[in-house]
Amino acid sequence: MSAKVFLFSSVLVLASCDGCPGSGGDSPLRDPSRATEQAPELFHAKFETTAGDFTVECHRAWAPNGADRFYNLVKIGFFDDTAFFRVVKQPVPFVAQFGIHGDPSVSRRWVDANIAPDEPAKSNERGTLSFAMAGKPDTRSTQLFINFGNNKRLDGMGFAPVCEVVGNGMAVADKLNGEYGEQPNQGAIQSKGNAYLKEKFPRLDYVKTAKLVDDAGAPEPSGSGAPSGKAE
Repeated sequence: MSAKVFLFSSVLVLASCDGCPGSGGDSPLRDPSRATEQAPELFHAKFETTAGDFTVECHRAWAPNGADRFYNLVKIGFFDDTAFFRVVKQPVPFVAQFGIHGDPSVSRRWVDANIAPDEPAKSNERGTLSFAMAGKPDTRSTQLFINFGNNKRLDGMGFAPVCEVVGNGMAVADKLNGEYGEQPNQGAIQSKGNAYLKEKFPRLDYVKTAKLVDDAGAPEPSGSGAPSGKAE
């Protein structure tokens, strides 16, 4: 994608996520068609990052297709060891974008696993989490962004928020390293993965792990149903 404003989402089929998480050749991590559970109407995900931890609260009513994809990506461990590769704070606070898998053999399985559009029901306010896209809403896949500022202008472009950072989480998000701005090349990340980022942009922040949690912040039991951008 041409990375000025773009962010992602997903498709929904009612099926089980057998065997997730996992990284084998037949695991949902490498087979998007097996990561298609319907998300709960309300759920939480905790992100442990190199800048600190934050939790997001997700509302399926805001963007059903996006919520289902995000729920499944967290459940299968897709975001573990992924970089916040596009953190734009200057000249005005914009976004922190992530969601290209660090292993190219995994990311290539998802690059075209697009989901159907969602009509935005929530504005892209500070702290909301939306999928990136490559110019139009039917190109959302795995990339998302956290809005640093009030980016209401994105609403009319079809960017549909799925979750919002809760508690004091934005104090952590604000710490994400923005020194590289737009420099990391998404095509190179897709083809070379974290090896490229760690060589060229060694001080980027990363998601260490992301997991589904209950309202009190405890990890959800395995299998519990309780509470995309393109390369340049």
